[in-house]
Amino acid sequence: MSEATSKQDVIDLFRPLVEPRAIAVAGASASSVTLGNEIIKHVRNFGFEGNLYPIHPSADEVEGHRAYPTFADLPETVDYAYISIAAASIPGLLANAQGKVRFAQVSSSGFGETLAGKELEGDIVEAARAGGSRLVGPNCIGIYSPKGHLTWVGGVSKESGSVGIVTQSGGLGTNMIRRGNERGVRFSSLVSVGNSADIGPNDLLEFYLADPETKVIGLYLEDIKDGRRFFEILRAANGAKPVVLLRGGRSQQGQRAAVSHTGAMASDERIWQAAARQLGLVYAETLDEYVDILLAFQMLTPRSARPTENVVLFGNGGGISVMGSDIFSAVGLSVPAFSDETRKPLDDLNLPPGTSIGNPIDTPRSTLRVEGVGVVEKILEAVYASGSADALVLHLNIASFIGSADQRFNVLENLIKTALDVQFRMDAHVHFALVLRSDGSVEADERKREDRNQALALGVPVFDEIPEVARALAGVSRYERFLATRTT
Repeated sequence: MSEATSKQDVIDLFRPLVEPRAIAVAGASASSVTLGNEIIKHVRNFGFEGNLYPIHPSADEVEGHRAYPTFADLPETVDYAYISIAAASIPGLLANAQGKVRFAQVSSSGFGETLAGKELEGDIVEAARAGGSRLVGPNCIGIYSPKGHLTWVGGVSKESGSVGIVTQSGGLGTNMIRRGNERGVRFSSLVSVGNSADIGPNDLLEFYLADPETKVIGLYLEDIKDGRRFFEILRAANGAKPVVLLRGGRSQQGQRAAVSHTGAMASDERIWQAAARQLGLVYAETLDEYVDILLAFQMLTPRSARPTENVVLFGNGGGISVMGSDIFSAVGLSVPAFSDETRKPLDDLNLPPGTSIGNPIDTPRSTLRVEGVGVVEKILEAVYASGSADALVLHLNIASFIGSADQRFNVLENLIKTALDVQFRMDAHVHFALVLRSDGSVEADERKREDRNQALALGVPVFDEIPEVARALAGVSRYERFLATRTT
């Protein structure tokens, strides 16, 4: 079987999980509000237009949909069934499905995460196989798929994107979606796998590597049941797509918590760190760093020919710029001083007092008001012509543009468009990112949201503070360095 055929087989197998044509929900009530009821409401509100079948032992109708006693009674095969009933009742429900359910996701807990539930977890895997289903979970919360109109979370983006996530924590999955949406991350899908009794991270990693709609892969893992296969998948992928890893259970205390959370077995952190170096995994230390790195990969194109090392900082705020230099140094990137050759055209601009044209470049608001964005164009032309920048970070204090006479003059939009124009015109292969700093006032935060959306629409990743963009670019740099040294 060819590699192309194998990839297509993986896509064909798992596409119905994230883009189902028909859904069943077991656990919705005809008289009260349960998780099952919420799932039905969420997917309908999210735009799901396929057939939706509640499974209920006695009710004729649930949430406005005709109900059926068992999966076997359904008038058609469903691609996806969501199950949130008592753990002890699940084996019987699955065993009698008679091939009517392709994928069953069990949100119920009380299985492998407890000693008493381990045997029951084995029972539901066997029952699923007997009934012709693949099992997702148990002890997991759901699937988020904008294109497939699946969600367990209300009020989230319906816009489909290129970031695919596998998470062993449903709660963290919720945070990933909400924080990611707020910062501009758009998902192809996110699958919560919980205890991974049947389908696990390895299976979905293979799917996302094969899926043409997914460009960036994120993993939250507490345990991998088949670590050898995990490493073999990554070795075979050879850095084809960025894979960002957030891992729980790295310390002894974390390992104990992971055991009680998903029934995970302890694993050596040194093995994971070595794998990250050898296989191109990009490690994230915190959830916020994880989301920021995903955003950077979503919007920037990694370069193997010239991994990111040298950063130019450009914005208003001298102290922030100085601190920014320290921050980039701490993550392994450099904010190098300009050479005399680069400085000369900058010196010739004769900019107003208070403007610093070293690296960092400090341009107070007064400079922008007096000189206009044309001066930004000249500065960037000199920087890009020098060929010394791998990344340019524009940072602005939003509050400094509020309450001034030029408040409605959209400095930011003009700055971004000017920077992108110069970059395109000079064919400068430089990562461009934006930092929008707020003083926390209502007005500044509102303006920041508007400006963030505007920048994202122009294809520019936006971060809240310089440490965030530094860690994100460092993550991109680690992946680029792997690409530069990999064997093909």
